[in-house]
Order: sequence, then structure tokens, then C-alpha cells
Amino acid sequence: VQLVESGGGLVQPGGSLRLSCAASGFTFSSSPMSWYRQAPGKERELVATISSTTGITQYTDSVKGRFTISRVQRKNTVYLQMDSLKPEDTAVYYCYAPRYASWGQGTQVTVSS
Repeated sequence: VQLVESGGGLVQPGGSLRLSCAASGFTFSSSPMSWYRQAPGKERELVATISSTTGITQYTDSVKGRFTISRVQRKNTVYLQMDSLKPEDTAVYYCYAPRYASWGQGTQVTVSS
């Protein structure tokens, strides 16, 4: 199982970023997928989850209405569109395949003016 995140960077408050996670080594289409984040000095927290086939999504309260998780099955890729970013969104963002308990290497998102 391999998960490779990309798309992080430095953005000003109110800006947007789209994270991507390219998956390989397992049957992506039948696996729920999640995004987590970990800020300095804090525990890793679940940000969003998308089901395998129905596309049902769930979000932590702090990102509802600002973040959107989606997936493209034919590309074996899951995305996290992040809008109206706030300084408190600064963290390393990780892709996670819960069925396989596998993590990506993470991508840094910094929201700062």
C-alpha cells in the first residue's frame, strides 16, 4: 500500500489549496479514505472521510463548509479542497486508508500572512 500526498504549501488567510493523495497497491475503489492533520504540539485529528462507493462524506466541525473531500476512482486519487483557510488550519496533512491502516508521508500546509 502506498499513499503519496501533494499540494501543500504556504497560503495567506482566506486563501485556498487543494491536496491530492495518489493511492496504489490496493483496491482503491472499495476503500474508504480519510484526511488527517497534525499541528505542532497537538494530536493528529481526523479532518474528513469519504466512503468507498456512495461518496458519503463526513467532516470535523472546524472545517465544515470550508473543506471538501472528493475522489476520482479511475485515477486512484483522493482530494481535499481547502477554502477560506485560517491560521489554525496550519498542520501537516496526511492521507489515510483505514481498511489497511496505512498513512502517507504528509504534506505541510501553512496559513500565514
